[in-house]
Amino acid sequence: MSIERDFAEAQERVKALPRRPGNKELLALYALYKQATAGDVEGKRPGMLDVLGRAKHDAWSARRGLDRATAMHEYVSLVATLERALA
Repeated sequence: MSIERDFAEAQERVKALPRRPGNKELLALYALYKQATAGDVEGKRPGMLDVLGRAKHDAWSARRGLDRATAMHEYVSLVATLERALA
């Protein structure tokens, strides 16, 4: 299987998790997805009043320099871990 196919399947499987992951896991999923699909974060960091936007920006920024394939692999791996943990 190709990593693109695995990545697409993981995106569908994450929607079917029996419980909502915690904030830490949700931010990791977001950051890995964005890194895999858009590359390094661009733009200014949101202001202090935008707590969620700031957390998302920081999580994505922490993945700066991670190549697309590695981000996809890590996303797929995290979804598999969540499936086991939340089952």
